[in-house]
Amino acid sequence: MKNLFATLTDYDVGMLPVLCEVWGVPSKNLNDDDMIQHLGEAMIDPSKMDAVWSKLTEPMQAALQMLASSQQYRMKSALFSRLYGEIRKLGRAQIKKEKPHKQTDPVAEALYYRGIIGEGFDNVDGELIGFVYIPTDLLPALPLHKTAYENLEDEDDFIEEELPSLEVIAEPQKITVADTSIIDDMTTLLAYLQAYVADVEDDSFSDESSDEIVKHFLNTNAIRLSFMLGIGVSANLITTQEGKAYPRRTEARTWLNASRAEQIRQLAQAWLGSKFYRDMWHIPGLNPDDDSGWSYDAVGARNSVMGLFTDIVPEQGWSSVNALIDMIKEIEPDFQRPNGDYDSWYIRNDAGDFLNGFESWDAVEGALIEYYMFGPMHWLGLVDIGEDAIKLTAYGRAFLQIGDWPQIKDEDKLIDVRDDGMLLAGRRVNRFERFQLARFTDWLDAGDPYVYALSADSIQRAGAQGIKPEHIQAFVKRQLGDKTIPSAIMQLLNSWQGGATASATLETLIVLRTTSPEVMDSIFKNPAYRRFMGARLGPMACAVREDQWAEFRAKLGDEGIDVDISGI
Repeated sequence: MKNLFATLTDYDVGMLPVLCEVWGVPSKNLNDDDMIQHLGEAMIDPSKMDAVWSKLTEPMQAALQMLASSQQYRMKSALFSRLYGEIRKLGRAQIKKEKPHKQTDPVAEALYYRGIIGEGFDNVDGELIGFVYIPTDLLPALPLHKTAYENLEDEDDFIEEELPSLEVIAEPQKITVADTSIIDDMTTLLAYLQAYVADVEDDSFSDESSDEIVKHFLNTNAIRLSFMLGIGVSANLITTQEGKAYPRRTEARTWLNASRAEQIRQLAQAWLGSKFYRDMWHIPGLNPDDDSGWSYDAVGARNSVMGLFTDIVPEQGWSSVNALIDMIKEIEPDFQRPNGDYDSWYIRNDAGDFLNGFESWDAVEGALIEYYMFGPMHWLGLVDIGEDAIKLTAYGRAFLQIGDWPQIKDEDKLIDVRDDGMLLAGRRVNRFERFQLARFTDWLDAGDPYVYALSADSIQRAGAQGIKPEHIQAFVKRQLGDKTIPSAIMQLLNSWQGGATASATLETLIVLRTTSPEVMDSIFKNPAYRRFMGARLGPMACAVREDQWAEFRAKLGDEGIDVDISGI
């Protein structure tokens, strides 16, 4: 940050006479530049510094020690103000009246008006962040340099203090072990998007599409489905166009043919870097306002928390979720708000109350960290979960870069082709093979195994995707090897080998029936009735236009013809 000269220059000129008083610098007949020069010389004088230091309270000395132990001897203004109070920028008259240089509380303001700390801005990752700092050339003069800080010469010599680690706790009750079912459900989702239409609203599927999709999942959680859409888009497996979702066929095929361990790695990395999926918009109980214009960096927040996890979560054993959240709140509370702004984000709870100010940290940041663990990290197989507890899996340790990714070779199984025409695909079946199977069959049951059946409808649906009966036959034959294709399947495929042999239409009609051919003849020949009627269906029946039957009945009644209603 800045040196003492730059800090003194930045101060309001109304402060200079006050600083001269604090540091014993005669200011009479001195202009502003002279006062800055004399102050700079006095403030680095050890004897004068000892005199000022001796008058500081213990909280004021502790605040300076905290700053001196921080990287680059600075702390974000928002965090410093939460710990030590706000710094008011007073004018000459206010300073003369309130004498902040003689006060001891708030600590931040007391130190500022004694000239020991400054406040400025720095560009961090393209964003202007406010910092409170100790001027670089003032630090060696502080008495604290005689203790643990005596060897600090410049900011390049700074060695960051290691973060504390969480203690391992006893195994909790009601453990939910992580699994890789998200791989199986992503396979199902890609197959569904290939064969059916799915509507997308913002970054989630529509309620109607969601209800249809999760019926075929191992895990029917709708929030998890939105997560799968987000990481599917981020992993280039899914694309959204004009409110519809589609699979990216080339990328999807590559992913489907990968090992299960590699598939998990790709999805986990896609989540870590996903800009499309905004975790905070999917936390039950939080309702961020999309239209308020505030900036949200989902990637930055995610990576900050995962970096903290790497440092403080034990590699083995269970950790307390509450203790983990409390530790992050203490050591890096602004992980998703680099500028420490807790007032401009528009987030409501379900009761409609705004969640702003640092007092809402637990309801927002705390809820987000908990969501990371019990949502995405558990869904991706990275953590086992229990009541107020998590434990890293082998995948989780690899994800946090404290272990290698598991190298597990898949033992691919073949699809079980039954004599009755059913096709069963267990979870060990190659995911691309099951994806292909799902494109030309009816989906009967999701589980281990998945149950599919070949039908006239499924073959016709496959034809719309460019899959011909001979392609299906070759696929089934590959699963059977030397075995014969069941007759039920061959008969169906042979029937559709050249496509449908004829077409027919089924439709619902409203029919008028009379008691004799003569009555029907008279009605049919009357020009006044012609606009109500469709084709004649026999001697005593004719079709009636669906939207005209009520008026037609009234007209016939006017002519003395009583019409009974049946089934309408």
